[in-house]
Amino acid sequence: MSGGARGPLEGLLVADFSRILAGPYATMLLADLGADVVKVESPGGDDTRAWMPPVRDGVSTYYLGINRGKRSIALDFRDAEDARLARALARRADVVIENFKPGGLAGYGLDHASVSAANPGVVYASISGFGSGPGRRVPGYDLMVQAISGLMSLTGDPAGPPYRAGISVFDVMAGNHAAIGILAALRHRDTTGRGQLVEVNLLSSALTGLVNHSSAYVAGGTVPYRMGNAHPSVFPYEPLPTADRDLIVTAANDGQFRKLCGVLGIPRVADDPRFRRNADRTRRREELRPVLVERLRTRGALEWFDLLIDAGVPCAPINTIDGGFAMAERFGLEPVVEVGEGDRAVPTTRHPIRFSETPAAYRLPPPELDEHGAELRKWLQDDPEDGDA
Repeated sequence: MSGGARGPLEGLLVADFSRILAGPYATMLLADLGADVVKVESPGGDDTRAWMPPVRDGVSTYYLGINRGKRSIALDFRDAEDARLARALARRADVVIENFKPGGLAGYGLDHASVSAANPGVVYASISGFGSGPGRRVPGYDLMVQAISGLMSLTGDPAGPPYRAGISVFDVMAGNHAAIGILAALRHRDTTGRGQLVEVNLLSSALTGLVNHSSAYVAGGTVPYRMGNAHPSVFPYEPLPTADRDLIVTAANDGQFRKLCGVLGIPRVADDPRFRRNADRTRRREELRPVLVERLRTRGALEWFDLLIDAGVPCAPINTIDGGFAMAERFGLEPVVEVGEGDRAVPTTRHPIRFSETPAAYRLPPPELDEHGAELRKWLQDDPEDGDA
């Protein structure tokens, strides 16, 4: 029902009953790839519409950043007719996604059991904070999961308090996991004709996302601790001071360390038995750090960046967000795409995946609340409840 370039998910209808971040992020990714996403909002709208500042033309940039490519309809599930329309949408959908409190949609006939009974081929994705078991009673907010998972215990100065990550990292991670799960379930449906329930929870996404720290505990019985910007297993792998500002230096193997020493003009250090292997450098990081810093202080961060990258040594200046976008432009990544036309044009961040045959498309700007309500109500109006036809 929406025009524009075809994508790999063209023809799929996604009924999006999610709100805030994890679900809307997942459905935006699907919309970029061609799915027709219908964003179902309460009459008051998605919470993020009110999360401001910052704003663009009076609209929350938080909301704008995760809702392009969708059509909006406002439905009050407490209203019998609106609930009927929501069920009609779910019966037509290839994918239903929601992040209500577990069990919260059952009273409206929009839970998995009810929807799949009427639509056996549906892929029903449910996102929660802590799963549908005993953790179902706990509200799911990213900051809570950062605390519960242990991430905050790993973030910040060793002598200071735990810190949250600068973004809602586990909401984004769970959104990605939901998109992966939906695509896998659609592949299963292609071969069997059967839909299924896909469950994602923020805590499980967090624990798998802690990767080496999770493995340190699960496989090694070690509880990792806060190390600031240092890495527990690699050195140098942290910010180091230069003549003007810090530079991230990540000489993560012996070959890279040798190249680093060559560029810094201290090749003998790479042959020093104290620093020859990564394990040696990691154990003796306090001896090695001042040797490297003495040389790094002779030039500025951007000058070192070009010299070290040309030599094959991974490194990076520490930018603010504007610097990050500028660097992406420098690398030819074209990070900003404009969605919509005229007064409705909105700059947004490019879809992260590139396809050689079916590129992402940006067909609709983030919708106003109930912007497509009239056309969607008309489309759904003639869909009777089972047994009413």
